[in-house]
Amino acid sequence: MGRLIYSAIASLDGYVADEHGRWDWSVPSAEVHAFVNDRMRPVRTHLLGRRMYEVLVAWETMDDPAPLMRDFAQIWRAADKVVYSTTLQEPRSARTRIERSFDPDAVRQLKAQGDCLIGGPELAGQALAAGLVDEVELFLSPVIVGGGTRALPDGVKLELELVDERRFANGVVHLLHRVQS
Repeated sequence: MGRLIYSAIASLDGYVADEHGRWDWSVPSAEVHAFVNDRMRPVRTHLLGRRMYEVLVAWETMDDPAPLMRDFAQIWRAADKVVYSTTLQEPRSARTRIERSFDPDAVRQLKAQGDCLIGGPELAGQALAAGLVDEVELFLSPVIVGGGTRALPDGVKLELELVDERRFANGVVHLLHRVQS
């Protein structure tokens, strides 16, 4: 049985984007990017909301000469993607399908096939509320943005166990928590 991992880069005050929708403060350093690549490498399926998909789909055709960028693009292209959207008509990437609504039973079936990574706080909030998330992984950036899109939803209570942590030279802190059953 695979895991469902919610992973996000967030400000220290818990936002993935500021009140203007900007997230330029979260661009990872080379050290963080290499770590993210290694964390994503074993993921079989990415579960994404439309907005997160529209950010990440650029990796489908990106031809950056930097080794870390090439590596991430290859990881992205090798994974299956499920995009949850009521407005997106067609995927713009290979190995991608669109679902109109979040179905917990379908996600359980995907987990049975291997590790899944869920991206985007709204979609992750649905998975957290449904008890589907096995691990919560946050990359906390050394910035306070004061408001915006929260990384974690209101109203969901979970007991967590810290299973890994790492500090990076640029001040980012990686925290990996396992959800307690």
